[in-house]
Amino acid sequence: MRTEAVPTLWVFCRIAVDPSVESPAVGPLPHHGAVRADKAEAPVRLLVVDDEPHIAELVATVAKYEGWQARVANNGSTALSEAAAFNPDIVVLDLMLPDLDGFTVLDRLRATGAMVPVVFLTAKDATADRVAGLTRGGDDYLVKPFAVEELMARLRAVLRRTTGPGWKRSVLAVEDLELDEDTREVRRGEESVSLTPTEFELLRYLMRRSPAVLTKAQILDHVWDYDFGGRSNVVELVISHLRRKLDTDNEPLIHTIRGVGYVVRKAT
Repeated sequence: MRTEAVPTLWVFCRIAVDPSVESPAVGPLPHHGAVRADKAEAPVRLLVVDDEPHIAELVATVAKYEGWQARVANNGSTALSEAAAFNPDIVVLDLMLPDLDGFTVLDRLRATGAMVPVVFLTAKDATADRVAGLTRGGDDYLVKPFAVEELMARLRAVLRRTTGPGWKRSVLAVEDLELDEDTREVRRGEESVSLTPTEFELLRYLMRRSPAVLTKAQILDHVWDYDFGGRSNVVELVISHLRRKLDTDNEPLIHTIRGVGYVVRKAT
């Protein structure tokens, strides 16, 4: 197992890469943890339009890791062709494109009858630009630089808002432990569990990869920045908090594999 540096829009993170696993740039990485029927049967189709290829590919890669289908376009003309062929469920659309601006692309999409929701990306932070983006038919607006996690959260929120009751939430489940990735709710059996943001991200990572065992280095790379300079026992500390909140008075699901790492699964 090795790690590769992946540029985000304002930091660098590392994603664990196993040579035997297909790259998410080619196909979505599978969820090893069980995904309940709350997950939509058909994956979300996302079209990412940005003239900066590294940004477009990064967003598409993260979406594929979420189990979505994603295509990329680097200019307005290609975006219109991809939209016609791909029929996306949602579009991430940069306003500053080399041929057609984002507003023109949106107008032409709407002229075809496509009412697909659109989240605008832009380097402009002026109030007038944000208002223009929303009044021209955009569903949300995000200013660069941004965190990809925030963009994905906004995309899920737009889909819930525009799709209504038809939107199926993504819920990870291991035995009686459930984690709702959209509402960020965690339940152990009938009990709701309150987690900090770091505890939630660590638990989500373990559940997504269950029943695989994850090393401390993998967890640090995924949950914290790869150059995390804090104490080396921070993982043990958060694991201890999770055990206290989730495994007390329940069959333990969080296990330490001595000399290797941690895993969420039923005891064997």
